[in-house]
Amino acid sequence: MSGMSRRRFMTGLSSAAATAALWPVLTPGRALAQDQALAATRARAVRIDGTTLERAATPVGQGGYRRLVAGPGWPVVVRGELAGATSGRDDRRTGLASFVQFTDLHLTDTESPVRFEYLARFNDSAHRPQEALTVRGASSLVERVNAVRQGPYTGLPFSMVMATGDNTDNHELIELDWYLTVMSGGRITPSSGDLTRYEGVQNSGDTQYWNPESALRDAYKAKGLPQIPGFLSGAIRPFDAPGLSLPWYTTVGNHDDSIEGSLPDLGLLNSLYTGSRKVEGCDDATAAQLADALVHDPGKAAVLLGRLLTNGGSIRTVTSDERRHPFTPAEFAKAHLNPAYTGAGPVGHGFTPDSAAGGKLYYTFDLADGVLGISLDTTNRAGFADGSLGSTQLAWLESVLKAHSGHWYDSDGHTVRGGSDDRLVVVFSHHTSTTMGNLLPDPYRPFEGRHSGDELVALLQRFPNVVAWVNGHTHENRISAHGHAVAERAFWEINTASHVDYPHHARIIEIADNQDGTISLFTTLIESAAPYTTDFSDTSDRGLAALYRELAYNDPYATPSARIGTAADHNTELLLTRPAT
Repeated sequence: MSGMSRRRFMTGLSSAAATAALWPVLTPGRALAQDQALAATRARAVRIDGTTLERAATPVGQGGYRRLVAGPGWPVVVRGELAGATSGRDDRRTGLASFVQFTDLHLTDTESPVRFEYLARFNDSAHRPQEALTVRGASSLVERVNAVRQGPYTGLPFSMVMATGDNTDNHELIELDWYLTVMSGGRITPSSGDLTRYEGVQNSGDTQYWNPESALRDAYKAKGLPQIPGFLSGAIRPFDAPGLSLPWYTTVGNHDDSIEGSLPDLGLLNSLYTGSRKVEGCDDATAAQLADALVHDPGKAAVLLGRLLTNGGSIRTVTSDERRHPFTPAEFAKAHLNPAYTGAGPVGHGFTPDSAAGGKLYYTFDLADGVLGISLDTTNRAGFADGSLGSTQLAWLESVLKAHSGHWYDSDGHTVRGGSDDRLVVVFSHHTSTTMGNLLPDPYRPFEGRHSGDELVALLQRFPNVVAWVNGHTHENRISAHGHAVAERAFWEINTASHVDYPHHARIIEIADNQDGTISLFTTLIESAAPYTTDFSDTSDRGLAALYRELAYNDPYATPSARIGTAADHNTELLLTRPAT
């Protein structure tokens, strides 16, 4: 698609005046500055409807269970760490690309035997009160993207959605089916085992879990979570997912290839996945040991899990289900090629028959005219949550960057001229630069070297046409500047919060040429299409999607304030020096 010229300011404000109005919002208590910043933001945008530029979920009340309402939007923050902001750039701007990032959807089979809900007090990701609603919550996010349709600053229609990993929670075939159907559209029954009744910890009668349909005074109700009759029956009720109305791609995450995102899957627990014995509790000492082992010693964790199944665990019998079988990387790619999941395309959503044959889960694609997308596989099948890159993939990435760069820098800093296809590049991965320190040998490629996030940053900085690295994994909003003494070698790292933990964000990213030697990357957060206010008597699809957001905010083991990020990590204009041609 050709570039789209920016329309002129609606209010006639200069770019410099607009920028000056934005920074005071970072000082708490400046209500007037906030209003001015929002007015300047609206003046600069083509359209703000349906984004957090217009409104954002806001908690009200003090202590206990807090309700959410539609609060004021968040203004754009101009970040000039890597290049200066010149006046008049809005009038000259040409849009180059506009797309959306989903990340960490964690579509969860809450009735699966291979889960560790009893560790929630040690690890908040082990169990969440809202997790029975992950599939509906993700579908509501799809609805939002379909409604917004275009970038708020360039006005360019979205070219695609990229989901940057942890699309499933426990790499089960049924979770993968739910993910692919949410993205492509179709009928979904978000339940496993006996589809007529819920068989998970939330109707266990155990006081350590939120039992939403029961009057039981459990630990979650003690912290203010409500009783909601019909919650679980509504959660497993079939519904029709609309699917994205635009192309979409997938990047793989650690929860898509390992047991609960931590334990290496060597096929030893397959019968447990598909069987009928579900551990719902254990003593505190064993729970503490297992929680620590999942982080530090996967081998010990597997031993402890085996002991729980034979001695000492509180076991519940559930309906067995072969659809809970864990998938391999090759099966992950193959499922994307199934015509039933093509949706708005493209066929395979980045993966090819070769991917399916060999389990190679990294690839390139055309993000927009003149912009290349690169999706990496940063998972390490040795286990643990964090990742790294194998030597083969790192070499492949360097060759791709050389092929699409008119010039680059060698490891000694000397300029090299070469590639015939000079394009801007956006790199996607699940892990961030600071969560790629897992250098254990991959058990499926034991003699291959592994490479860290620092090594990847150093490689990307050799190629001036790399403008952004977009990722997830941390469940936090955080935007980092990777500066360099040579201005054109800098790039931005854009890390977005998850859609399983509050704040349930996705991110619009736009690339624009300012025609003054700089590029702007606009990042705008969006929330799902669910209502902001909840009604505990409303278990309709919309009502459940609204509860999904509010329950996530009130998860007693989570820390939403730490994940939401600062104003400089939300709606931003990120400036870069345009690479020389």
